[in-house]
Amino acid sequence: MKKIAILLITIVAASISMAQEKPNVVIMMVDNLGWGELGCYGGGILRGAETPRLDRLASEGIRFLNFNVEPQCTPSRSAFMTGRHPIRSGTTKVVWGMLYGMTQWERTIPELLAEQGYATGMYGKWHLGDTPGRFPTDQGFDEWYGIANTTDEAMYSSHYQYDPEVSVQPYVVEATKGKTPKRVKKYDLKARALIDEELTNKTIAFMKKNVRKKRPFFAFVPFTHAHLPTLAHPDFEGKTGNGAYADVLSEIDHRTGQILDVIDNLGIRDNTVILWLSDNGPEEIEGYHGTAGYWRGNYFTALEGSLRVPALMRWPGKIPAGRVSNEIVHMVDVLPTLARIAGAEIPKDRIIDGVDQLDFLLGKQKKSNREGFPAFNGDDLFAYKWRNWKMHFIELESMFGKPARLNMPHLYNLIEDPKELYPVDKVDASASWVFPVVLKKVVEFQKSLAMEPPIKLGTPDPYVPSKKR
Repeated sequence: MKKIAILLITIVAASISMAQEKPNVVIMMVDNLGWGELGCYGGGILRGAETPRLDRLASEGIRFLNFNVEPQCTPSRSAFMTGRHPIRSGTTKVVWGMLYGMTQWERTIPELLAEQGYATGMYGKWHLGDTPGRFPTDQGFDEWYGIANTTDEAMYSSHYQYDPEVSVQPYVVEATKGKTPKRVKKYDLKARALIDEELTNKTIAFMKKNVRKKRPFFAFVPFTHAHLPTLAHPDFEGKTGNGAYADVLSEIDHRTGQILDVIDNLGIRDNTVILWLSDNGPEEIEGYHGTAGYWRGNYFTALEGSLRVPALMRWPGKIPAGRVSNEIVHMVDVLPTLARIAGAEIPKDRIIDGVDQLDFLLGKQKKSNREGFPAFNGDDLFAYKWRNWKMHFIELESMFGKPARLNMPHLYNLIEDPKELYPVDKVDASASWVFPVVLKKVVEFQKSLAMEPPIKLGTPDPYVPSKKR
């Protein structure tokens, strides 16, 4: 019996040791912050607010110049969570007044990491379902504090002739796995200005709790800034003297720094993977508008300003410090990359569009494992990006404009024409060789949709895929 007891103790101790060796993962995702806002991307002081903490973070790991997302909030977050293009998941657009979000059939990052012994916590905006069965705590998170939908709902109760009897009354909520989210308070303009401070404090408490327990953790922090209404915390209101947007930019930098400081103070810096990024390109609505800097366009389009976002990643001793890369990486690549880091297996019963980028991140190879991707806006293929080329099938200059379906696709060279103003096919035929290359990739992707039919928007649970594959 004594030998058996010793053996059991040894097994348990080994299991705990292995759990401690798994790196913590902290992902901070801001909302609608353009490529050109941070100092390390040419913004910062030019946008009225220095961003010293984020600029330092950029120097401590890799700064992506070509990290790509989806054109809208819901599809970007779906791509992140599942490693699948949203056209497959029925999460292609922001909608109101109907069932939306990921079905229970989808496999998410927190679900994969939880299976590896990770504690999982989310603090912020979800926007992937607002009904029972589709909250974060139904999709792999142990706990959640934040908002279910979009931040502009905070404006509703201040709008002209707002009627709470017939309209949406948004709330800040909190939940634990297996329980219905509880309403904490109304999400109005007052709550909107304070919420990112709350999200930061909740994240810090979560990290401290799990360090005490010696348990690896995944903290997902989807902040609400800089989404409209762009209102800074009272401590930052007027701080820069350069307007509300600059005040919010200063707060974003500060909140990031608070989380990074606690990671250092807890002694887990070297064993914590940090990914900081934006979910979309900049806002277009006047008064809240941002900038994509070097690129052109706002979210809800397929222009580079919509698809390219600031993204920084740090893993001390693993990811070489001071790297800057223009290699193409996409939001769907996060899941397979984190899965490998955590020792998890990606699902094999469905198409995963993401590719494992770990060797690229660690500097073992110069090139990304991705050369391009399809750019859907809603359910329509607007463009295909490949290497330094972008082929547009539907062009849209503004979220308020009318999409123009092209008889002949327009091809842009993103090195020579970063603003996507001069389609090369209109100038000469020197790039005609690119057309069959890209169109073949489009056909291959369309074949994959036929092989595994997409989930339709509004599909209820339980969802069972067809056996076509």
